[in-house]
Amino acid sequence: MKFLAQATGSQELVNAGQESMARQILIIGLGNDYRGDDAVGRALARRLQTVAGGNVRVMEESGEGASLIEAWEGADFVILIDAVHSGGAPGTIQRFDAAVQPLPGSFFHHSTHAFSVAEAVELARALNRLPQRLIVYGIEGKNFHSRVGLSPEVKEAAEEAFRMVKEELRTNSRGPRQQNK
Repeated sequence: MKFLAQATGSQELVNAGQESMARQILIIGLGNDYRGDDAVGRALARRLQTVAGGNVRVMEESGEGASLIEAWEGADFVILIDAVHSGGAPGTIQRFDAAVQPLPGSFFHHSTHAFSVAEAVELARALNRLPQRLIVYGIEGKNFHSRVGLSPEVKEAAEEAFRMVKEELRTNSRGPRQQNK
C-alpha cells in the first residue's frame, strides 16, 4: 500500500457547529493549487469537507509555519495533509504521528515558504503549542511545476488517503470529553 501533502493562504472550508462534548478535530490541507501535485492536500481537504462531522473543521493553508501553529490552536486532534518530495515513488503515502516523534525534515523540504512543515511542528513542540494529537499524511508528488491538476499517481494516492483519513475520523470522533459523559 502506498501513503504522503502542502499550500498558500488560509481558507477555512467549514466551521461546523462545535459540539462541546466531542473531541475537536481539525483537518488542514496544505498546498498550492497552481503547482501540480503540490495541490493534493488542498484537494483532499475539499473532499473531506463533504464527510466532516459536527466536531470536525476543515481548512486549507499554504503551509507557512506561523499560520499552521495559529490554525491548530484549540484543536484536540489535528490531521495535516501535504505533498512531499523525498525521492520516493510518486503516490507513496507516509503517515506520521508528529505529537510522538519529529517529522523527517527530508520529506517536507519541498516548500516555497520560509520554513517547512517539519520545522513548524518542531517549533510548536519547543513552544508547547502542539495539539494533543497531530497526524501528518505526506503524499509523494511527481510534478511540482506550474500547472493545475494532479499526476495520475498522486490522484490515485489521494483516493487511498481519503479512505485513510475517513477511517481516522471514524475511530477518533469520540474523544475523552465524550467518553467521560
